[in-house]
Amino acid sequence: MKVSHSVISIISLVLVIPFSNAYDPSPLQDFCVAVGNLNNGVFVNGKFCKDPKQVKAEDFFYSGLNKAGSTNNNVKSNVTTVNVDQIPGLNTMGISLVRIDYAPYGQNPPHTHPRATEILVLVEGTLYVGFVSSNQDNNRLFAKILHPGDVFVFPIGMIHFQVNIGKTPAVAFAGLSSQNAGVITIANTVFGSKPPIYPEVLAQAQAFQLDVNIVKDLEAKFASKN
Repeated sequence: MKVSHSVISIISLVLVIPFSNAYDPSPLQDFCVAVGNLNNGVFVNGKFCKDPKQVKAEDFFYSGLNKAGSTNNNVKSNVTTVNVDQIPGLNTMGISLVRIDYAPYGQNPPHTHPRATEILVLVEGTLYVGFVSSNQDNNRLFAKILHPGDVFVFPIGMIHFQVNIGKTPAVAFAGLSSQNAGVITIANTVFGSKPPIYPEVLAQAQAFQLDVNIVKDLEAKFASKN
């Protein structure tokens, strides 16, 4: 059967459109600078918009990413986030930025961003980075050692990590495809939930295959951190 060029064009368009849309809602005007939620019990998927006539340059500005964040913590790293909460003008733009500082042998532990793909560039130090694919892909590890100027992408929703394997501090910057990417740190979430997951559930062979007392000890440690 012969298919006309017009039909092929329509099919191609239908296939392309879903992949061309940003994950965050696309803006319907030049900008929608965020203002705080109104105190009337109404919530929106994002932020309310400031009157465009009251928008100023400061709504699109942030200063401070030249300063290192403190790595004096358990994971020896620090993430400085610049999202819609720091730059209201990012509202509806589907993008944000972070600076990540790592002390020697510090790490950004396994975590996931439920609403964003991340693209990271290393500017100082040496990092071991990677992500693990889904169950459907047999949980394959994709990992690289990065040097200054190297770039690595972490697909949306994939569990990923970065570790400073050098003896000196490391610095990276990353862009995320959401104004509010969210972050779920795996260990904190599983062992530090409130209230805690029953230790027996996590200890079972179908879960972590651990002695129940080890799970209780882990939950006690992560509960004190959260």
